[in-house]
Amino acid sequence: MKKVTKTIIILITVLNTVNLFSQDIITKLNGEEIKAKVLEVNQTTIKYKKFEFITGPDYTISKSEVFMIKYENGTKDIFKIDQQPTDINSTTPNTTTFDMRTRGMNDARVYYKGKNSGATTIGIGTVIISPLLGLVPAILTASSTPDYKNLNFNNSELIKNKEYYAGYIDEAHSIKKRKIWTSYGIGAAASIVLVLLFGSKK
Repeated sequence: MKKVTKTIIILITVLNTVNLFSQDIITKLNGEEIKAKVLEVNQTTIKYKKFEFITGPDYTISKSEVFMIKYENGTKDIFKIDQQPTDINSTTPNTTTFDMRTRGMNDARVYYKGKNSGATTIGIGTVIISPLLGLVPAILTASSTPDYKNLNFNNSELIKNKEYYAGYIDEAHSIKKRKIWTSYGIGAAASIVLVLLFGSKK
């Protein structure tokens, strides 16, 4: 009976871990992110369910409002990239401070890959040393911004705009933190599963 109970707990843990990270991210042009399960993408609209309420109603958003969809498998659909302004320091209505910051954030979502973020090391380390001890390096790693050399900027001129740069850095840091905590969560779940498996043999 104990073995059956432990097996059920293991299955629930694994399924919860998979569900926790199996989500699509819809990024709007204004930088807002929607955690979703995308159902359909047609010529003018995107149909989805809210990830927090997957059994709830269907929602629809116009593609003209969407910058990008990042799917659970890591692939991306990019729907719109604005034309680069001729004067990167301009504050005309087309290139306001908000616009430049938002563009920096959107570009980070496309070009920053989280290279050398430490996520893999955190995940493996958490499995080996336990979720509790793995929490310390996860917090320290997630709190540091990505190294400049790993940011993967695609435009050397836009980087000179302080608002664009700030938006890019902030979003890259957010991406890095998500990768760290995703890896930590998977590592912690795997550690618990291993403990339950080995414990059930005693």
